[in-house]
Amino acid sequence: MKNPFVALLLAVPAIIVSFSFGQSQSTQDQLVAHIDATVRPGDDFFQYANGRWFKENPIPASEAYNGLFQLIQDTINAQIRTMCESSAALTNAESGSNKQKIGDFFFTGMDSLTLNKKGITDLKKDFNMIDDINDIKGIIHATSYIHTVAGSPMFTFGVEQDDRISSKNAVFILQGGLSLPDKRYYFDVDSAAMKIRKKFVVHVGSIFKIIGYDDAKAKYAADNLMMLETALAKTSRNREDTRDPLKNYNKMSFKQLTEMTPNLDWSTFTESVGLRNVDTVIVGQPEFLTALNGYLKTVSIDTWKNYLRYHLVRGIAAYLDDKTYLEIFSFYSTTLRGVQEPKPRWKRVVERTDGSLGELIGQVYMSEYLPKGTKEKLLEIGNAIKEVYAERIKKLDWMSEVTKVKALKKLSTIIMKVGSPDKWKDLSTMQVDRSSYVRNVMNANIWGFHYMISKYGKPVDRTEWDMEPQTYNAYYNPSNNEICVPGCNIIIPGYERKLADDALLYSIIGGSTFGHEITHGFDDQGSKYDEQGNLNNWWTSEDSLKFYTKTKMIVKQFNEYIAVDSLHINGELTQGENIADLGGVIMGYEAFKKTDQYKNGEIIASLNPHQRFFLGYAFAWMVNERPETIANQVRSNEHSPAKFRVIGPLSNMPAFYAAFGINQGDAMWRADSARVVIW
Repeated sequence: MKNPFVALLLAVPAIIVSFSFGQSQSTQDQLVAHIDATVRPGDDFFQYANGRWFKENPIPASEAYNGLFQLIQDTINAQIRTMCESSAALTNAESGSNKQKIGDFFFTGMDSLTLNKKGITDLKKDFNMIDDINDIKGIIHATSYIHTVAGSPMFTFGVEQDDRISSKNAVFILQGGLSLPDKRYYFDVDSAAMKIRKKFVVHVGSIFKIIGYDDAKAKYAADNLMMLETALAKTSRNREDTRDPLKNYNKMSFKQLTEMTPNLDWSTFTESVGLRNVDTVIVGQPEFLTALNGYLKTVSIDTWKNYLRYHLVRGIAAYLDDKTYLEIFSFYSTTLRGVQEPKPRWKRVVERTDGSLGELIGQVYMSEYLPKGTKEKLLEIGNAIKEVYAERIKKLDWMSEVTKVKALKKLSTIIMKVGSPDKWKDLSTMQVDRSSYVRNVMNANIWGFHYMISKYGKPVDRTEWDMEPQTYNAYYNPSNNEICVPGCNIIIPGYERKLADDALLYSIIGGSTFGHEITHGFDDQGSKYDEQGNLNNWWTSEDSLKFYTKTKMIVKQFNEYIAVDSLHINGELTQGENIADLGGVIMGYEAFKKTDQYKNGEIIASLNPHQRFFLGYAFAWMVNERPETIANQVRSNEHSPAKFRVIGPLSNMPAFYAAFGINQGDAMWRADSARVVIW
């Protein structure tokens, strides 16, 4: 996915796009308006291209970052808010209708008086269930329940496409169960990590006090939870080691699983979640499950019960009273990401309503808020990217002809889902009313979980979407060999009622979206899947060796970048996204060169086509992040911070050097031998 951030909001006017050509109505061109002339392009192109906007738009106290994503997401959320408020105002909405569900969901979230009066009482029966546990089977049963309503304690569980048989759905069981973003948080010895660990234990104790524990009992429970999660973290693979789909694919029979981990009682778990007749499972990290099996015997039942209580509350605290929400916010937003205050309630509730009822909202959004022609324009750009990708593959000097044939076949069969799905999910069985906000959220989670497990034993539906048209993001699914670009990606701030010029469209939509996602089909992970989406080595051994020699270069390049303080980017962890960024901007540029704007050398706002394209690409990642947010991302996320998603790829492009006069001695200059060229 191109955007690793949580969608946040800013107060800006709504943006409506229509398809007529012309420049922005604003008095100054958007790209020129953002330039910080005090910075040389060769020193820091990210800051040069976006710095003035950053200076004029500081990060709000309620946000972890500020930039393009917020501008667009605010437009979308303002539109969704209108839908929610109009639905909530209805007094005669038909029971079970889209408007009834949207209105009731939003109404309960906005009713802060009732929420604060209730506190955590809506969870009474859930706590009673945990209180009644007296053996391991009870722990497993409660774990299965929390998986359906609130989170993923102990491990990660799901039904997804079998990596080796993409036409079938399979049960996956992976490592998980941690409350901190990554195992590194439990062991890193720098001062920031140690401070976070101390604050985490205090935070967990505060949650137990909210549940009703006295100070001593709360501290004891928090200390034991930390010891348990540290043990889970110790037996977890490093995040970068989980990226290899071959090493993390271990298919076994259900009988083999139960024999390997008898204490986990998988029959109780699967039956409790409504999954029947499981014959085989795919285990990501068998050693983790083996260790977890032992912890169920060596760790006390009381500690496991407290672990489950915390994970239940953590997963749904945002939908309870202010006291509980603020405690979770204080740690996960302030301590981990540097955010100083919560967003207004309406923003949080709009985001949650969209998150739970996105299929219903999407049907209205696509018809009322995106212009006709959205799908066609997106397909035009996507097909242009595929065309230049094919041209590039044919000219590669490091790939053999036999592998080129297979690469071109995979490229030609990539499915492009753009705009909106042709059919929508049926949410008719989801229970939503005005009695409880947290129960509405839990019911939505239950619906989503059951929808997922209902796929088991059925053929894969390759027409299904995993995003709604109002989701400003995109993804590549290697098992389907498909990319999905929701309709709202057509929006570019500053071009109200105008379609931006091709330099912007081909850098933002072409480069950072279509080009990026298509390249995922050929990155260090996607390259292991064939045109049918099956995990299958279609490379010759010589080509594989040449390919990984090139990917090692991009790992080395990003390992050298210092993201914040002394914290370096993890080039191994981020290599897939970095490969996709590099391939994306190159393909976007090559496709742009076929447009009339490029061919005619059209000058807009004193910028030639080359300059507009590269400034447009920097605009695509115009995100100013808090230092704490950057540190959190570097420790736990596969995406490099926004700045390095600009300067990293562009530092490898001779066309960029020529456009802005980058010379030896400049910070962004790289020797020819160090420049990464893959696709």
